[in-house]
Amino acid sequence: MTAAEVETTAVYEPDTERAVDLAMKLMAIPGGSGNEAEVASFIEQRLREAGAPASAIRRDAAHRRTPLRGNSGNLVLRLPGTRRAPRRMLSAHLDTVPTCLGARPVLRGGRIRSADASTGLGGDDRAGVAVVLSSALEILTRGLPHPPLTFCWFVQEEVGLHGSRQVGKGLLGKPQLAFNWDGGSPYKLTVGATGCYRLTIEVEGIAAHAGVAPESGVSAIAVASLAIADLEQGGWHGQIRKGRKTGTSNIGSIHGGGATNVITDRLSIRAEARSHDPAFRRRIVREIERAFSRAARRVRSASGARGRVRVESTLEYESYRLPKREPCVLIAERAIRSLGQEPERAVANGGIDANWTNRHGIPTVSLGCGQIAPHTVEEALDVGRFCEACRIALRLATETEA
Repeated sequence: MTAAEVETTAVYEPDTERAVDLAMKLMAIPGGSGNEAEVASFIEQRLREAGAPASAIRRDAAHRRTPLRGNSGNLVLRLPGTRRAPRRMLSAHLDTVPTCLGARPVLRGGRIRSADASTGLGGDDRAGVAVVLSSALEILTRGLPHPPLTFCWFVQEEVGLHGSRQVGKGLLGKPQLAFNWDGGSPYKLTVGATGCYRLTIEVEGIAAHAGVAPESGVSAIAVASLAIADLEQGGWHGQIRKGRKTGTSNIGSIHGGGATNVITDRLSIRAEARSHDPAFRRRIVREIERAFSRAARRVRSASGARGRVRVESTLEYESYRLPKREPCVLIAERAIRSLGQEPERAVANGGIDANWTNRHGIPTVSLGCGQIAPHTVEEALDVGRFCEACRIALRLATETEA
């Protein structure tokens, strides 16, 4: 370790009582993907009350460029540094999944849950939002010394990382290292994540009366069934292992048909392909395309007519892996060790906003903030771990040694 790495600056403790209160208030605000305006306004109000100048708070137009047209763009607070150092960014995402609509947070026994057992909590990712907001408020209200800082709250993460993908990079101020909060253990550092293609598969058959002349039709359902069976038998569906290459694929939804006495002539299918290896991920997509093309050739009417298949694939997010000595990783590890804990590096098989911030050239490591069982009605927030995340975040926001 170099002398610069050993050198430390003052350590500041956050007001964890205020942070927990913020988290509970944020989780009570409805705000699914595309409907984040109310929670963004709550954050803006708190920042203004803490002394942030209006000119430092901006929203971009990301929501006008996303497939789901929302009511708010990403929210950004940019502060000049009190010390010369590379700019740092702290981030989290504003939206929650539909399960969390109607959440009523209550604190019992060191955990926050929804008082309504039929809803999720929204700790994913309002806990992360609170961690980042808590750090900003500590700096603003206490006048703490800090490097140049950008605080960013992304929209539409849950529906495909659209906010971070479309972020107005000019508003961010060119941060050179970043820290994102979304997950469970505050001591786990996500240093890499998989990439994902989304596929839309349209299967066109030929309608016919299923009782009078079924031989005249081409069943789109039959085509899809053969293709999916082909993928399953060939090892291209679910967990995929081909030599040293690994990935996953999933047929996620199938829509079509309307009556049992009609040969179904149209199906719309949604699928995905994931792998940390971009070339192998494209191979999975090709195998899906080939399976459906083969199936379309196999299913014929009595006259020899066949259906058609159209497959469209879109890169939802690219994979990334941070180098072992990436500064943002080393700095985050140092902050965790300052609390007497040992950091753990991990690689995720799901997508997070860091997929896109890294793609934008901003090295980003993700940390947890106490989430338990997200996306379920059993969701909870571990208050102790959430408070640890707030401590880590404030250290990362106020430390200036690289």
